Amino acid sequence: MRFSTKAIHVGSEPDATGAVNPAVYFTSTYSQKAQGDYVYARGDNPTRRALERNLAALEGAKHALAFSSGMGAITTILTLLKKGDHVVLSDDVYGGVYRIFTRFMTNYGISYDFVDATKASNVAAAVKKNTRIVWMESPTNPLMKIVDLKATARIAKENGCVSVMDNTFASPYLQNPLSFGYDLVVHSATKYLAGHADVVSGAVMMSDGELYEKMKYAENALGAVPSPMDSYLVLRGTKTLAVRMERHCDNAEALSGFLDDHKAVERVLYPGLKGHPNHGIAAKQMRRFGGMVSFVLQRPAKAKAFLRKLEVTTLAESLGGVESLIEHPATMTHASVPKREREERGISDGLIRFSVGLEDVEDLRDDLDQALRAA
Repeated sequence: MRFSTKAIHVGSEPDATGAVNPAVYFTSTYSQKAQGDYVYARGDNPTRRALERNLAALEGAKHALAFSSGMGAITTILTLLKKGDHVVLSDDVYGGVYRIFTRFMTNYGISYDFVDATKASNVAAAVKKNTRIVWMESPTNPLMKIVDLKATARIAKENGCVSVMDNTFASPYLQNPLSFGYDLVVHSATKYLAGHADVVSGAVMMSDGELYEKMKYAENALGAVPSPMDSYLVLRGTKTLAVRMERHCDNAEALSGFLDDHKAVERVLYPGLKGHPNHGIAAKQMRRFGGMVSFVLQRPAKAKAFLRKLEVTTLAESLGGVESLIEHPATMTHASVPKREREERGISDGLIRFSVGLEDVEDLRDDLDQALRAA
């Protein structure tokens, strides 16, 4: 089956009643008199299992695990580490990942290094004898950097490390890191997978059976599992992932060009633009370039005035929903990163992150234009 067919049918096969949508099993425990597959709902649930089958199929994986949030998925992956281990991370990571390493992991004797992963040689140079995980994002949040998936996966493998790719921005429709050699793919399923800004969820996909057993055990032990209803909502969302991503890409491509030509904009960070420094590698490993666009205003001091002036686009954190959302990383999603470090990485006061939605592109363009006049 091809992507759209799998998205609609895997995990949603009609049951004995003929229902074309999976049942939502609201139960905390199960009678074991006549079955032994289900024991307690923290460990497993039929609705969650349906979602996991669907997510595995979309990412080209043998296994998937669903979580109560993207951070729930991330912290469960980190149980693969022990005291004395080291992690190499791309320098432009989601603020929550930055926060958990800088404020928590050192308390458990785990060290880390952030590197500019747009050059695979930087990743290789940062690996130490005690490195156990190579943690990457591509495209990155919020600077839209692109990592060479094949090269970085090879570096991890050659050094006996587990490779982790945060594929949230691309979604399984645009990019499949496992096919490039990655061991684990993590998603904030809240975003493009669910797609409607009505649920918080996370997921990890993998094909290695040993890793799956470790992760499954940790998921049950830590308990960061989604509710049956949350599982159903994400599964409902994935059915339209392909058509939504096409429209996200259409709109983002059009608006990135518009912004690139606008006098109030200093530069646009979108891998679909030929001027993007990583455009070539993005074109090789992505089917299209996604719905996320970041840009820098000519006058950073006008950032708040610009954001307040928008009428169609909503000022809010998160991304990947049908509605367009826009935010100011320096004071919102990446506020936990110290100012000096933010600016060294390129997260300036003039940087704007734009999650391009499914509205009419002309309405979005007009809204940006009138707000940019205030900037």
